Amino acid sequence: MNTKNYTKTRFSASDAALVLIDQQSGVMQLVHDYSPAELRNNVIGLAKLGKVFKLPTVLTTSSDQGPNGPIIPELLSMFPGAPLIRRATGTISAWDYPEFVATVEKTGRKNLIMAGVTVEVCLAFAAMQAVVAGYSGTAWSMLPARLM
Repeated sequence: MNTKNYTKTRFSASDAALVLIDQQSGVMQLVHDYSPAELRNNVIGLAKLGKVFKLPTVLTTSSDQGPNGPIIPELLSMFPGAPLIRRATGTISAWDYPEFVATVEKTGRKNLIMAGVTVEVCLAFAAMQAVVAGYSGTAWSMLPARLM
């Protein structure tokens, strides 16, 4: 493989943070490409990698008192000290919520591993806004989601 033109910095455990966006029970119910168990296991698997590598982790939810539902409890038990930013205003992009951005900044990491249930709703805007703000990253949806 020719890496001569490769300009991106590779992530390491010392320079990355894990950002889990809208990993909520209600949002997960909209997914039809995977079984609920497989989807949940994918999220938990990624979270376990973050735990193994001791990545600072930020959790955020959108309208978790409504139909989006609460964040899946496995994440709360896996990261009991991690900040949980509850976006009650229903903002689509987590990056539009100042408390979320401040919490990401507090990690001190410029390489973000961001994961959301869906790309188009949970992840795309926040990932693009993070890049504009000077972060590098990789954005993962837990699936190529097809909503209802």
